[in-house]
This record gives sequence, C-alpha cells and structure tokens, in this order.
Amino acid sequence: MFNILEKAAEIVSKYCLCDYCLGRLFAQLGRGLDNNERGYSIKLCLTLQTHLKILTSECEEGIEENIRILENLAKSNFAPAKEILQKYGYSIPNTTSCYVCRDFFYKSIDSILKKILLLSSNYEFKTFLIGARIPKDIAKREDEIKITYGLENISESFKSDLTRVLGKLFQKTTGKVVDYKKPDLLITVDLPSGKISVRSAPIFIYGRYRKYVRNLPQNKWLCPRCWGKGCEECSWTGKKYPTSVEEIISEPIIKLFKAEKTKFHGAGREDIDVRMLGSGRPFVIEILNPKIRTVDLKIVQEEINKHGKGLVDVSDLRYTTRDTIKKIKVYSEYTIKTYRAIVSVKRDITEDDLKKIEEAFNNIIIEQRTPLRVLHRRADRLRRKRVYKITGRILNKRRIELTIVCQGGLYVKELISGDKGRTKPSISEILGAQAVCEELDVVDIAEPPVKGFM
Repeated sequence: MFNILEKAAEIVSKYCLCDYCLGRLFAQLGRGLDNNERGYSIKLCLTLQTHLKILTSECEEGIEENIRILENLAKSNFAPAKEILQKYGYSIPNTTSCYVCRDFFYKSIDSILKKILLLSSNYEFKTFLIGARIPKDIAKREDEIKITYGLENISESFKSDLTRVLGKLFQKTTGKVVDYKKPDLLITVDLPSGKISVRSAPIFIYGRYRKYVRNLPQNKWLCPRCWGKGCEECSWTGKKYPTSVEEIISEPIIKLFKAEKTKFHGAGREDIDVRMLGSGRPFVIEILNPKIRTVDLKIVQEEINKHGKGLVDVSDLRYTTRDTIKKIKVYSEYTIKTYRAIVSVKRDITEDDLKKIEEAFNNIIIEQRTPLRVLHRRADRLRRKRVYKITGRILNKRRIELTIVCQGGLYVKELISGDKGRTKPSISEILGAQAVCEELDVVDIAEPPVKGFM
C-alpha cells in the first residue's frame, strides 16, 4: 500500500501533467468525480501539504525541496501553486504542456465536440456511443508512467477518459442517451488522422414480396461482360437486366430513410423465369446508415408498391432485428412450398398417368444431385427433399398442369425433367417419357411450424 500524495509528489517531480492525466492515474479511487476533478483535487491536497511543510520546515534544504514540488505544479498552470510561489518571492516558471496528452483536453475537446454535433445534426437518433482511436505515442507515454509507479490496477486509459468526457458533453448538449450495446448512432473519433465519422445503426424490415412477371431477377444482376462498369452490351447500365426485385424494393426505402444503401436478404429465391405469387416470399431488407429511423411502414409499403408498377408488390412489413435474417435463411430449407407447373410431355397423357403421378409422389423423399444448370456455380452434392403431394389436370394431349407441395430447397424443374437421372424419382421417370417444365409459379410459402419464428 502506498500514500497517494507521496506517489503523486514523485510523479509531478518528474512529469508535468494536466489535471486529466494526473487524475486518470488514480481513476479507480473515489466515486462521483471525473478525472479532471480528481487530478485537481490531488494537486490541491499536494499543494496544501507542501505549503504546510514549508511553514514548519527547520532547514533550508527542506524548504527548497518543497518549493521544487510547487514549481513543478506551477508548470502545469496550477494556480494555487503559483500563488504560494509568488507569496514567497519565487519566480513562476513557464507553463509546460502535459507530458502525456500535450494539453489535448484543454485545446481540442471543444472543437471535436462541435464537429460531432455538426455531423450528427442530420441524423434522427435516441441513443449513441462514442468510440476513439488514439495516437500510439500518447498510449506509450501514459503506460510509461503507470508501469514505472505501479499504477496499472488503479488507473484508466486515455481512450476511455476521452470517450467518456466527449460522451457526457454530447449527452448534456443533445439530451440523447448513451447505449453501450445497441446505439442508434456510432460516433468514431480518429485522433491520428483527425477524422470524425458518424454512422447510424442499420434498420431491419421484414416483409413478403410477390413477383408477377417472368424474367425479373431477385437481385441486381451485373453485366457479365463489364461487371457493372458499363459497356455497349448492357447499354452502359452495368446490368444484365433493367431492374430486379431487390432494386424495386430498395429504391423507395433509400429515399424514405435517407439511407446510404440497403442489403436484401431473401428466404431463398425463385428462378428468374418463375413468378412468386400467393402470400409472397419472406425477406428482410437491411437499411445501412439511415438518417431517418422512424417511418410509417404503411407509407413504405405504399411507396414500394407504387414503384413496383405491377411487377412487384410487398405486404406484411414490420420492423425486426438482425436475428430474423438468420431465421429466414435457415428456415427457408424447411418451409412448405406450393408450386404450379405447366408441363409438356413427349407423348399423349391420360387420366391414368395423372393417377400414377399422384400415387408415386405421395409423401416421398426425392434424391437430387446439384442440377446441371447450376453446377458451374454450386458444389455437386446430394440433397434429400420431401414431396408431400402432387395433383394435376390435363390441359391438352401433351400438356398438364401440376400442383406440387414440397419442402423448401427442392429443385422443381429437375423433379419434372429428371435432369438426366440426377433427380430420382422424377415425373419423367414415372411417365416413362421426357417431361419438361414450360412455366413455373410459386403459389405459396408457408412459414415453418416453429414457435417464435417471427
């Protein structure tokens, strides 16, 4: 155990420290004080004790030793020490900048706070958190003192002190609240570069979308020739297709929330030539760096549907959390999906053929290797998916309409064609004739029967 004032006297006899940096060395001692107050209090007690020693000292050497302590305190511009030196006729030494922070807290805090207030003024938020990156030389000088005087366990870092000081000032000025776990606004002060950045936490909206046309991709599809840079082949748009479900949904949201951009997370995806009907496909839109955080979702839905122009619409919008993205990705494999397929067969079809199909695909497991059409971009592996039932009707001699109820993740086109034997059993196999899917629609996606899914 050590005496605080004796330890402080040792430190200030060697280092000129501002109130913040001295107080921070003893940050774990006392409550209800900031480090500026703590440092001032230590200096004041040290000044009082030193003055008492001067008054009671019986030798010149003792007086001079205490005068040096006061001079060191005076170098940090500590007024009470200056007053005593002046009273006894000693010259007041020139002020020296703080050894650790170079008087950062007195010179720079106000200007940094003004920048933060300006940058955050365009954002809607209730909670915030301030982070910082500090120069290595400040941390090095601070650690030097802590280690030399054995103060590692009772001190605090410059970084923690800085973010707390700024946080308190920002909170007092704006009335906003600090949140260490999920702040609406994250403010980062980078002292080495002098940059201050402000970013809003992402907002997540769950919903369902319907796609009423074919040849419309779920996600933005870059031109394969220029990869988004623009060329003659894509008419300098950088895209293979003019728009996508993602873009139709995202563009109004970016405007309404004044966001930087969005990320689209779908619960699986339909092929580009497949319509998504019924109650729609679940999705989550992640809104990045929004300046507006509270928008009536009825308005959002209206604007998206207006922007969709009959190609796409959305429903069931609600605010959610990042966890929902994981849920819809995982559960999309276990949802029950209903498809409607128009199928052509290379022979005439009878009612007996439909009966064969219905009997063969009654609650059966289908084994599928990765389809040939996607093998260039997906690993070749065996999937086992369940078909719950298939019903059908004859449209003409060689065309039938099938309603297929199956597990999510089943490749329905290959269920029909057989994919050269890579899907077993298949409609083609059961009929003994090649069957091809001409048109395919998703007519329902049921959420899995899992409690607390949404």
